[in-house]
Amino acid sequence: MSVQIHSSWKKVLKSEFKKPYFEQLTTFLNTEKAQGKTILPLGSLIFNAFEQTHFDNVRVVILGQDPYHKKGQAHGLSFSVPNGVAYPPSLQNIIKELKSDIGLSVPEKKGDLTCWAKQGVLLLNASLTVREGEPLSHEKYGWMNFTDAVIYALSEQKKDIVFLLWGKFAQQKADLIHPAKHHILTAAHPSPLSAHKGFLGCKHFSKTNQLLMKSGLEPIDWKLV
Repeated sequence: MSVQIHSSWKKVLKSEFKKPYFEQLTTFLNTEKAQGKTILPLGSLIFNAFEQTHFDNVRVVILGQDPYHKKGQAHGLSFSVPNGVAYPPSLQNIIKELKSDIGLSVPEKKGDLTCWAKQGVLLLNASLTVREGEPLSHEKYGWMNFTDAVIYALSEQKKDIVFLLWGKFAQQKADLIHPAKHHILTAAHPSPLSAHKGFLGCKHFSKTNQLLMKSGLEPIDWKLV
């Protein structure tokens, strides 16, 4: 696997690429490909979150579990889809919360969150790949080691990041984050199964900006373009 990742991240994560688990992960992905499996997102987009949000620029982290498993949806940013693609259910609820929280109306099929990523919102999935049509199919093959290292590095080397942990899975990652150095906001997952149990109405977008400004940082423009 050719790792296409911004130089700022290569410096921070260089030791991870040399560890046995990463070699095993690479072998697994090559085997999947050799067997004719369709891996999502496309290879050039696997590390898209790291290309769009450089290590030095990270101000917010939104953690997802794994990429969308339907072709045409995943493009390497958690919860995001390319413009022109219908909103998956979780993204639909995120857009509902944007409107409820900060009065932001989003045009239909404008689900590309790259504009957030470029402002310092790391849209990180815990697993960076998935087999088409099979959610969580790559969960146990090494990605968790890698993305846990990402979260830990951010916690150790930076300060005043706002971590948005939606759902029990994401909230388990709080153990990797130094609570005295960073801000952790938790809520239910935006999935239709749980959104009404605390995601809708959480006001995380306005709260994030309040925390950033309190730390002397620029707020995020949450508008989707």
